[in-house]
Amino acid sequence: MTIRKGERWGEPGALPADGVLVRSDAEARAMVEAARRTGAPVPSFGLLGGDLCRTLGGRGDEERIRSGDAMRFPMDLGSVLIDGRLHWFVAHLVARRSWWHGRVVAAMNAQWIGAWDVAPRSHPNDGLLDTFDADLSLGDRLKARGRLATGTHLPHPGIRERRTASLRVDLERPTDVWLDGERVTRARALAIRIEADALDCYV
Repeated sequence: MTIRKGERWGEPGALPADGVLVRSDAEARAMVEAARRTGAPVPSFGLLGGDLCRTLGGRGDEERIRSGDAMRFPMDLGSVLIDGRLHWFVAHLVARRSWWHGRVVAAMNAQWIGAWDVAPRSHPNDGLLDTFDADLSLGDRLKARGRLATGTHLPHPGIRERRTASLRVDLERPTDVWLDGERVTRARALAIRIEADALDCYV
């Protein structure tokens, strides 16, 4: 069940014996994709690194994850339909030609992209994606970049924010699509949605 305001989230518990340790968001995404395409159950993940791990306050401590000191969190999962093919992401989707020019669209399930606090209000189990759509001048991009580490780039009149369970994005030209830090394809149309309570993650 997705988290509600004021409710406690997560519970103590060690990674189960059939759980899988992952060191990056991309590694977790690859396992989700493999499971979904074969109809196998998605494994529980012990997070040793990545932006989702950081969002949960994970320490990358394998011994802790395998012990009773670990915490289990139910997590949402992002999905995107591109040219009739479904893909998934655990932390974030970004569509961009460049960070420095052109339109940038992001759908965040995690708070972070690397050192950038892109979505400071994001929660990975609220049944919503935090989405951002921007095409800023170079000067505004430089200012926003300087504030991204602290999450103070928002609000900004040139950045359209939306919290939603699903959205369609139409791009003016074929644009690179990055899922969990990996470029997967180019697209002009994206149908993005959240799958609530789709994962169990341990930190």
